[in-house]
Amino acid sequence: MATDDIHPFRLDTPDETIVDLHRRIAATRWPSRELVDDRSQGVQLATVRALADYWTNEYDWRACETRLNALPQFTTTIDGVEIYFVHVRSKHENALPLIMTHGWPGSVVELLGVVGPLTDLTAHGGTAEDAFHLVLPSVPGYGFSGTPTEPGWENGRIAAAWAELMRRLGYTRYVAQGGDVGAAVTDAMARQGPDGLLGVHVNLLAGAIDLKDELPAESEQERTAHDALQLFTTDGFGYFLEQTTRPQTIGYSLLDTPVGLAAWMLDHDTDSYYKISRAFVDGTPVGGLTRDSVVDNITLYWLTGTGASSARWYWEFGRFLAAAKEAGQAPPPAKVPVAFTAFPDEIWAAPRSWVEAVYPGVAYFNEVDRGGHFAAWEEPELFAAEMRARVPAAAGPLTRVVAGDRPGPGHDAVVLTGSW
Repeated sequence: MATDDIHPFRLDTPDETIVDLHRRIAATRWPSRELVDDRSQGVQLATVRALADYWTNEYDWRACETRLNALPQFTTTIDGVEIYFVHVRSKHENALPLIMTHGWPGSVVELLGVVGPLTDLTAHGGTAEDAFHLVLPSVPGYGFSGTPTEPGWENGRIAAAWAELMRRLGYTRYVAQGGDVGAAVTDAMARQGPDGLLGVHVNLLAGAIDLKDELPAESEQERTAHDALQLFTTDGFGYFLEQTTRPQTIGYSLLDTPVGLAAWMLDHDTDSYYKISRAFVDGTPVGGLTRDSVVDNITLYWLTGTGASSARWYWEFGRFLAAAKEAGQAPPPAKVPVAFTAFPDEIWAAPRSWVEAVYPGVAYFNEVDRGGHFAAWEEPELFAAEMRARVPAAAGPLTRVVAGDRPGPGHDAVVLTGSW
């Protein structure tokens, strides 16, 4: 069997697995209510009880399973790890290939809302020229991807795996996008500059944490961003610190109790938490952060048993940054153009000056009027509009290779004839 074989994937969850999940939720030992009226002591009891009740009595995992199985899903082994990915080719043959990377505590579930708006443009008020062929992989240790059996799967290694994945799919020219963990992976792709990568788009300035004392703080917008970043690293950093230093320790709880897993995943950032809480407690979801989609994502973590393995990415990330700092190694510059969209409810909404500090000469910067950390999940239409309008346009003139010159069966090549 060739090592670069690609295999179809279909999800079929055993009934007994769902029964066991419900049994474990019913057996939860609940803490007493928090002693404050906000989330300053952590995820609130009323929110988690409402989520658990919905999860047990109303939620249907089979609907999510059906939705995933309606999409083309595949696996392939890269660098010793089985990689799961969704691959949706647009009906518009000259579409631009796009690989998107999810974050934590996300999965491919957080990106499902943009599949239609990015691949089927005429059905979403767009034009065929702006369409994408979409590749949505699961990061190693997440979702249906395999778990690494050795350390070293930091962003650079994942970025190289993604370049290999796009090569196997026959895409010789493509763009990449990411937020959260995906932003860090996409950043690594930009700095590696693999053959065929035309440019990248990110919606989180992941490098800001390590550079916070060096970033501009003169304007009111810059000071507000500094305050937000400082608040996160002092009062919202619990999950980040634990997973960066002791992912195995928290992993035992995440693999043993579904309610504990849910609470840990909800305690990511203040804005997203309150929006998700409203969906369960008040019945008023914000955008795509609905009860079903939130529980889809949590259930995916539970069924795949990836609470610990996904957390290890933070350990890898932390060790990589510490080693680079110890060696005095500055990251290499991005080798491809970078586009950035700032969403106002992001943990720290990076001003243009910050983006310029990390990506000098940034090719595109825009501030939109709504959306938070999980932008593609929360505001899929707005997010897709940013991608449709900016990434292909920013990539410069594109010349399509005619069908007879395609690099592989069923795949179009895109040749860059301009620059960002």
